[in-house]
Amino acid sequence: MSNMIKQEEMETLRELIKDVETAMLTTVTEEGLISRPMKTQELEFDGDLWFFTKKETNKYEEILHDHDVNVAYAGKSFVSVRGRAEIVEDLDKKKELWSKTYEKIMQTSYDDPNVVLINVKAEAAEYWETGNFTKKVAFFYKRITGQSSKSTDINETIELNK
Repeated sequence: MSNMIKQEEMETLRELIKDVETAMLTTVTEEGLISRPMKTQELEFDGDLWFFTKKETNKYEEILHDHDVNVAYAGKSFVSVRGRAEIVEDLDKKKELWSKTYEKIMQTSYDDPNVVLINVKAEAAEYWETGNFTKKVAFFYKRITGQSSKSTDINETIELNK
């Protein structure tokens, strides 16, 4: 039963992030947290998120130092994914995910040794669906009036531990 629920949760997240082209990747620095926009890979979400970067960037160094990251998506709904990042230099994987868009953005090709992938293995996600206006109004009304809003919460948290 838990595998079925997990699959349904994965499908929910897949639907919520599938059309969002840009995500905000948050890493940990010595000074604190820092976020930057990243192009979302055109892959079906299966618990892993993939991004291209170069070795000469701060995020590369930050991930080598601390693997804890967050990836936020804002579109028709809002999704926050907590996970562990790793740097992947697999040439076949880079070729599989590469597109002409990256060639223009990064001004190089996938086989450049400076180009690497960031693989984020999702551990948990929280999302806010924005489609239910009545639920949102009830939620905010209860919050403003000091009532418990638990029954009208508009967000959901999903644990994705594999």
